[in-house]
Amino acid sequence: MEKYNIEPYEEQESYQRDFREEEAYLRAKKRVEAISGFYWHLASYVIVNMFLILLIGFNAGFSGFGPYATAFFWGIGLFFHFIGVFGFNFILGKNWEQRKMDEFMEKEREKHSKYNDYE
Repeated sequence: MEKYNIEPYEEQESYQRDFREEEAYLRAKKRVEAISGFYWHLASYVIVNMFLILLIGFNAGFSGFGPYATAFFWGIGLFFHFIGVFGFNFILGKNWEQRKMDEFMEKEREKHSKYNDYE
């Protein structure tokens, strides 16, 4: 008579792979939520500021900084939200420094080969 039937784990590596896949999924989900949050922030910025600029502009006039103050300061916050979500790499690209270094090195090689041709 057998009291317990204990089987060993089948594949330890498959469990680690599952955790890595789950972590990757959670990171991707968090990134999508951050991007979605930025776009909602952008939409509310546009709608609210259009309303405020028109409201203040028609009541007090469109001249001066008053009608645009909210849009300006909120725009600074929106810019930092953009940088927080997409990072600086969005503007220049991930390999910007490396590409620039390669470009300068290529120019130096061309200059050096140009002088070597005259020797």
